[in-house]
Amino acid sequence: MTQSPAVRSTGPGRPVRVGERAARVLTTELARHQGAKHALLVGTTPDSPVLTAAIDALMPGDTLTLVAAETSTAEQLRQHLGTLGQWVARRVRVAGSLTEVEPAEVVIAAQPLAGSADEARTTVDGLAKYLTEGGVLSVAVAALPGQGSGAVGELERQSALFGVGTDLVLVNRPPLRVHRLRFTLAEVGMAAQLTPAYRTSSVPLTRNMHIDSNGVAAAGIALGLAALTRIARPKSRLWLLPALAAGPVAAFFRDPERDVPEDGSAIVAAADGQVLSVQRLRDERFGDGEFLRVAVFLSVLDVHVNRAPVAGRVVDYFVADGGFAAAMKPDAEHNVAAYTVLDTEHGTVVVAQRTGLIARRIVQRAPIGALLARGERFGLIRFGSRTDVYLPADAAEPLVGPGDRVVGGSSVIARWR
Repeated sequence: MTQSPAVRSTGPGRPVRVGERAARVLTTELARHQGAKHALLVGTTPDSPVLTAAIDALMPGDTLTLVAAETSTAEQLRQHLGTLGQWVARRVRVAGSLTEVEPAEVVIAAQPLAGSADEARTTVDGLAKYLTEGGVLSVAVAALPGQGSGAVGELERQSALFGVGTDLVLVNRPPLRVHRLRFTLAEVGMAAQLTPAYRTSSVPLTRNMHIDSNGVAAAGIALGLAALTRIARPKSRLWLLPALAAGPVAAFFRDPERDVPEDGSAIVAAADGQVLSVQRLRDERFGDGEFLRVAVFLSVLDVHVNRAPVAGRVVDYFVADGGFAAAMKPDAEHNVAAYTVLDTEHGTVVVAQRTGLIARRIVQRAPIGALLARGERFGLIRFGSRTDVYLPADAAEPLVGPGDRVVGGSSVIARWR
């Protein structure tokens, strides 16, 4: 019987554990596709959290095929599925080997890869054969040095070539890095069937409020400085300055949940803030046509997480050099900016993340080839800044004007004609 090629361990007597959080990340692509689809889960066991997460992600039109891990059998999987009811039984089947499965839109390796680079490459190549055109392979590898062996470097190489997303899962033993790989081009229309991806890098505070990982790191640095100051100068109260700053710094990186409009013609704001201008212009970097540009200024009090204004496929990303003028000033037009170019069903759409007087750090997390759902997080800018959305002028009708306040991922700034 052909078993899963993805079952490995991190070392003698140290099996890899995939917790609930890591399982949710591994099944992200399955959960976010709204249309009917077929998925393949390879190397699973009846008690695997990945199996539970995959079944939870199934929609009424979905189907799922399972291939057992070396430590389990197909019969054990069938017996387990029999306890889950008819709804699951109608949608999930167990294959005796990989030779019996059909191509799937989503293929998931239930257990992290380890071993040598050649072994990891063989595993990835073997699983990629079962992907449909534009399908995604989701695999994990140990994130701590020395635990994933050569597989870590091989997955980094594969991700650089074919990656459409990566997530670090620290809340796991050991910590894992999940890579999502797409080896063939996805149709642009698929983006409209997606919901925003689940991001494990945000730390939940409440059900509707998270803190981006950048905020956790910044707050940690502030608290570390406070601790060092307290040790170095125990009689001084200087340590209170960085300690008290930790809260506001973390709050700057807040990442709230947003209700994205269901109207397919709606174009949403890429960021929170105040509309500076709405104008028609030409930019040969994006094509010969005329663009409608909506510029939004973000103050230090606004949420700085950036979201995709439309559903589309990332086809280009580049950074233009420039200055660091105050973001609300006209001179900010020539500031350093990162441009994310999306191919959509309505034409080319561009989001420009511009630096400001204080903001000098742009984070962009959507690699070329990635599909973004409307309202999906794709990056952020640290401290006051500006975000511009370029839309095909003949295809979009603006609904906001200078001075209007908008909310990223929620406020409708324009509609497709």
